[in-house]
Amino acid sequence: MTNLRPIAFVLPQFHPIPENDLWWGKGFTEWTNVTKATPLFEDHYQPHLPTDLGFYDLRLPQAREAQATIAKEHGIYGFCYYHYWFNGKRLLDQPLDGMLKQKDLDMPFMLCWANENWTRRWDGLDNEILIKQEYGLDDDAAHIRWLCEAVFSDERYIKVDGCPVFMVYRQDLFPDMKKTATLWREIAVKEYGFKGLYLCVAESFNKNVNPETINFDALVEFSPHQVIKHKLKQPPSLLEKIGIRKSSQTLDLRDFKRGVQDCLERETPSYKLYRCVTPSWDNTARKGDKGAIAIGSTPEVYFQWLKAIVNKFKPYSQEENFVFINAMNEWAEGNHLEPCIKYGRAYLEATKKALATS
Repeated sequence: MTNLRPIAFVLPQFHPIPENDLWWGKGFTEWTNVTKATPLFEDHYQPHLPTDLGFYDLRLPQAREAQATIAKEHGIYGFCYYHYWFNGKRLLDQPLDGMLKQKDLDMPFMLCWANENWTRRWDGLDNEILIKQEYGLDDDAAHIRWLCEAVFSDERYIKVDGCPVFMVYRQDLFPDMKKTATLWREIAVKEYGFKGLYLCVAESFNKNVNPETINFDALVEFSPHQVIKHKLKQPPSLLEKIGIRKSSQTLDLRDFKRGVQDCLERETPSYKLYRCVTPSWDNTARKGDKGAIAIGSTPEVYFQWLKAIVNKFKPYSQEENFVFINAMNEWAEGNHLEPCIKYGRAYLEATKKALATS
């Protein structure tokens, strides 16, 4: 078994909240979009429906335990929960809060602050904002104090050399990310006695940002954006072979395998970069025929990708040994390790095999 710590991203939006009731309809959860998805062409895999874990509710301890158990059985070391903080208001917080109370659940975890506006289009852009993200040093201080007290102190929280690992999704939205990072570190050390913080930034909108220039420790590759980077350019005859007829060629089809190849050919930068892999991508459950569909993903392609990443990666230190998988359960984006009606446990088994044979 590898000495790496594979971390899977976890989306907590699998329980109703008052805000989603108001914005999307009573009882809305991620499953709402998942179950209404329909195929857009012949052999289009939709809807993605769960098998082993069922349509779970992450407010339930049993659901969190089942999710953690199946992940650990297949080589996942820990979870990275998306965290939603809007100037002291938290959303989708019940899975994390339940996890913090569920002390007998032996599952290491960390947080990624998804610090975008919530909008009607699920993309963080400024069209019809549902809840806005405001920035300021006072809020930065309040945020890190809450994290230090409520979350980082948990013995299961993932650390590097005693320093809690905390990820920011969009550092580019901060007025001065370096100043915020410096403030966070000072408070964690001086007020709470931590040895320090280990700050990561997702590479999604931060391409080629040297983390050291903003007082961060590392970047985390955001592989979903990589696998949809290239439009699928194939002749109509070949598209028809995979079940895509001419009438469907207005769909936004992406070349999954070419995106994977780009990732595999990427040169190692001078700064610390943690690599990331993605099982598949198809967000038409959320966006209908305006969604992006990555063609060419299979458990075997995913296995070869993860195996190559694991074999190539040399940890920066004994505990700077992360490989990320994005994601465990982004069902409405067709991006999940969790078992489904088409592939069963194939992606989980590919994960375990790639980690065990590296």
